[in-house]
Amino acid sequence: MSEVKFSVFPSEHFIDLGLYQFGWEQCTPSHSFGPVARNHYLFHYVISGTGTLLADDSKGNTHSYQIKSGQGFMLFPGQISTYTADQNLPWEYTWIEFDGLHAKEVVELSGLSRDHPVYHARSKDLREEMMKEMLYLIEHKDLPAFHLIGHLYLFLDYLTRSAVNMSVPRGSKLRDFYIKEAISYIEENFQNEISVEDIAKTCGLNRSYFGKIFKDVMGKSPQEFLLSYRMIKATELLKLSQLSIGDISNAVGYPNQLHFSRAFKKIYTLSPREWRNRNRGRI
Repeated sequence: MSEVKFSVFPSEHFIDLGLYQFGWEQCTPSHSFGPVARNHYLFHYVISGTGTLLADDSKGNTHSYQIKSGQGFMLFPGQISTYTADQNLPWEYTWIEFDGLHAKEVVELSGLSRDHPVYHARSKDLREEMMKEMLYLIEHKDLPAFHLIGHLYLFLDYLTRSAVNMSVPRGSKLRDFYIKEAISYIEENFQNEISVEDIAKTCGLNRSYFGKIFKDVMGKSPQEFLLSYRMIKATELLKLSQLSIGDISNAVGYPNQLHFSRAFKKIYTLSPREWRNRNRGRI
């Protein structure tokens, strides 16, 4: 039987970069997981042993990768993958699942992509510090959420600096300015009935071009970003306030409570009321 340590992160307050779950496992021979598609970024680091990753690339073609100790692999949102421990020398690995507004940017800095998902370290020292941060989260899972998020940032720092294919940030200052303007507008107006056209107009761009550069930078469309932002704000209000579901619906830009509840349940699989009952008091 596999030995596993596993934790689900208890807070949705962190929009830029947030944890979803993390763990460690000593796999049994030929232990396999998948095929499955993830909703977020999921990084595995192999402490010992070896195994095989099957994952589709950006064109939908499936590739096989042999991954051994000292290496790792990144799984991307929506990517179908299966990973299997070796029969004779099974994996011991640790993992972190994360996401957020800047997750795509951070992963790109590491040089990892759906076409190149295998992590190779250019520095043994940085690689070991990265592993320590991953194991620290597992051993200190009951510490406050802000403390754990701090160690997520340290993990990502070591990941990007240790990766062989680490890339230098590139991009247009003007494009970045547009995205910052758009996000600021959303943060200030998400409670109103704003549209993508409204956001694009604020940036002085047509909707089509704005949508393209926004998705290129953020990894999601403006509609998806706005929905995600509203739902995160809704979870904060559900958890930390005594407002009614109707008031929260209005507060996050949904005058129609039924539309709000449907959108919320589509993301969290629970109604707002059920989610509040399960999560009240957790921080």
